[in-house]
This record gives sequence, structure tokens and C-alpha cells, in this order.
Amino acid sequence: MRQGAERAASTHDASAWFDRDRFLATFTAAARTLGKAPLVLQADERDALKAAGVSAAIDGWRLDELGRATMIALVSRNLPASDLDPLLWACYQQGDSRERQALLRALPFVTGAERFVPLAVDACRTNELPAFEAIACENPYPAAHFPDLNFNQMVLKAMFMGVALARIVGLEQRRSSELARMAEDFASERRAAGRSVPVDIGLLSLEHEHERATRIPE
Repeated sequence: MRQGAERAASTHDASAWFDRDRFLATFTAAARTLGKAPLVLQADERDALKAAGVSAAIDGWRLDELGRATMIALVSRNLPASDLDPLLWACYQQGDSRERQALLRALPFVTGAERFVPLAVDACRTNELPAFEAIACENPYPAAHFPDLNFNQMVLKAMFMGVALARIVGLEQRRSSELARMAEDFASERRAAGRSVPVDIGLLSLEHEHERATRIPE
């Protein structure tokens, strides 16, 4: 009880001192401050992240993306939902392409991440490939939080945009008969229009899973 009261008081205090405008300005300035060099992790650093439960692949992120993601993750621990939710929506709606990418990659690290499904689903509607990849690829958020319909639609859009299905985290666990049916319809439409069918579409077939599970090791 006492811990809960202390936590509530701490959150209230954080809301009182938090400077929203300064946060947004710093978030925007991250590229100038930190640069855009790619992050290269050593093997022991990857092991440490894995041991800490970090499933998102951050190797290869740019430094400005890492800085922005860190800002978002930290502030999500201290701000109440009434302040945090509009803040992250502001970062998403007002930010440039790289700022939106950083926000989407940060979602798995956000406290109360499940509240931001509408934001992530909206991001899947973009035709901007880097932004789509930020939410759909090497990101555990969709598999962990998306309803079946939204997850399946994201997978179909990945095929439409030429994104390798192997990059979608948790696809094996989220594969379903409905997704397989949607993939078959997608393939039929592509063939009828004289267009090529993605070579990895078989990953969505339940027969593929059955064959993999029953394959006898050599």
C-alpha cells in the first residue's frame, strides 16, 4: 500500500516538473546531437541485452534512433498515461521520418505499451518503406500486441511492399488458418494480374509448419 502511494506521488511529481516542449525539442535535435552512425554491438553486449530480456534487434540502429528510443522508454516510466499518451502521439504525428521510425522501434520498451496499438496500426498504413519496416521488421511489438486482423494485414502489406517475411518477429507463433487463407487469396490475385508471387509466401502455409514439425533430422 505504502509503495503504491509512493509510486503515485512520484508519478504526480514527474508530471509536474516534466517540460513537454523541451522534451520534444531534444527529441527532434537527437540527430544533430548524437549523429547518425550505425550502432555496432560486440558479442558480449548482445549477450547482456539478451540476458536482460531485450528481444528487439537494436544492432544496426543509428545513434539518433537509439537516443530517441531511450528518451521514450525512460519518460514512459515516470509520466502518467494522461501525459505520456498525447506526448508519444505528438512525436509520431509531428516528427519527421526518422523520428517516427525511432518511436516505432521504441514501442517494445515503453511502459504500458499495449495502449499504443492504435498508433502502431496506423503506422502500418504508410507507404513509406523505412517507417513500415520500423514497426513490421525486427520488432516484437506487433506479434505481442496486435489483434489477429491487424497482424494479418501487416503481413500481407509486407509481401506487397517486398519485405521478407523472415524479418517479422513472431510470425511462426502468429501464423493461422485465416492468415494462410488471406495469403492464398493474395497469391491468386497476383497470378490473375500477371504479377509475381513472393517466393517466401509458403512461410504462411500451415502445411509448411506441419512439414517442418514432422521433418526427420538428417
